[in-house]
Amino acid sequence: MTQLPTNTNTDVSTDVSTDTGGRELRFPDRFLWGTATAAFQIEGAASLRGPSIWDTFCRTPGKVHGGDTGDVAVDHHRLWREDVRLMASLGLGAYRFSVSWPRVLAGGIGFYDALVDELLSYGIRPCVTLYHWDLPQELESAGGWPERETAYAFARYAEQVTAALADRVELWTTLNEPWCSAFLGYASGVHAPGRTSPADSLRAAHHLNLAHGLAAAALPAGTRAGIALNPSAVRPLTGSAADLDAARRIDALANRVFTGPLLHGAYPQDLLADTAAVTDWSFVRPGDEALIHQPLDFLGVNYYTPAVVSAAPDGNGPRADGHGATEHSPWPAAESVAFHQPPGDRTDMGWSIDPTGLYDLLMRFTREAPGLPLLVTENGAAYAPDLHDPQRIGYLEAHLSSVHRALADGAPVEGYFLWSLLDNFEWSYGYSKRFGIVQVDYETQARTPRSSAHWYARLARKGSFHTYGDEVL
Repeated sequence: MTQLPTNTNTDVSTDVSTDTGGRELRFPDRFLWGTATAAFQIEGAASLRGPSIWDTFCRTPGKVHGGDTGDVAVDHHRLWREDVRLMASLGLGAYRFSVSWPRVLAGGIGFYDALVDELLSYGIRPCVTLYHWDLPQELESAGGWPERETAYAFARYAEQVTAALADRVELWTTLNEPWCSAFLGYASGVHAPGRTSPADSLRAAHHLNLAHGLAAAALPAGTRAGIALNPSAVRPLTGSAADLDAARRIDALANRVFTGPLLHGAYPQDLLADTAAVTDWSFVRPGDEALIHQPLDFLGVNYYTPAVVSAAPDGNGPRADGHGATEHSPWPAAESVAFHQPPGDRTDMGWSIDPTGLYDLLMRFTREAPGLPLLVTENGAAYAPDLHDPQRIGYLEAHLSSVHRALADGAPVEGYFLWSLLDNFEWSYGYSKRFGIVQVDYETQARTPRSSAHWYARLARKGSFHTYGDEVL
């Protein structure tokens, strides 16, 4: 594995513009500016791959808004050349996309082979995610992520994909947001496969960690291995001992269940104690934690909104945690914790807008894993489908200001991948939420860049942007 290339200019500057009164925030010359997508959300062409857990979930009544499916999505499998040209027209230097495991099993690796070549022909650096939630249904039918064998099946799949693409792809993320796969998929049931077993969710979390370790160990020389987590900026509602302990408990379930073995080679003892009534963790075999603890070449951080929690001793506190309505909690053994909606503006997802959470997480990992390069592998916002989207521009400007601040304070952030390039299938929300900087007409599949796309294109080309309080240029 290799390290990210050293920036020719590592200066992170804030200049006051004397003619306009604004502030220019400048990023390092070699900073990666990209966008991100996921296979199930954009590709379509379902007949050319095997079924995944999300195909099954979409066809389960009441699970997905409007009964929407990913059968066509935004037809990227047909329109991929147009989409690459669109990225090039925006001046993007990198593109993070996921490979569909069911498509590879059906012999479709050639699609990604051609996509990589096309990206490189336009000077766009491919960053491949091996798993973005579309587990083959046949593996779920055999037990899914709670079963150890799924991790070994993933390792075999990873070897197949890297054998085909690693000669041209340097940046690899093994898993995207394993917290969602484990806890939304197997505890709360709001994501595929829709199961509601707290014990199975913890088993799934471990086997996802194991899958990462197996795949990272198998990546060939010359590649760079990482993982894209969605760590939570967990904040106590008050400074009381009870609320601080509630935040500690959620931090263990949201963050340290992954960063413990990934960064330190062991699960945290308080997590094991907190969840002892749910499982004895006997599924963790000797040597597993060391195997998970592979050298990382970068850590991916996906961030959208913080979590505010308090103690709820009677178990009847507010439970809206931003992950969808359900009678089942995604937080095993955390019945004594309440979740609160912070005040202030929200996106169309109902998520509070707080860019300080991104800064806090980048600085946390800078302290916890000194020298480990960081990538913001997802950040963005859902808003109305209008072509003029100043709210999204404001969201991006605020969060990129936090990235700039983290860089100035010593965080080794090497790039930013905006979520998302295109409007797409937004999981259990179907097509009702739009994250794209490019609008998609779902009837015609026409792509039209929004104002935010033009704003981001200027940023990608210049490596800087101006802020004027609430105004952005």
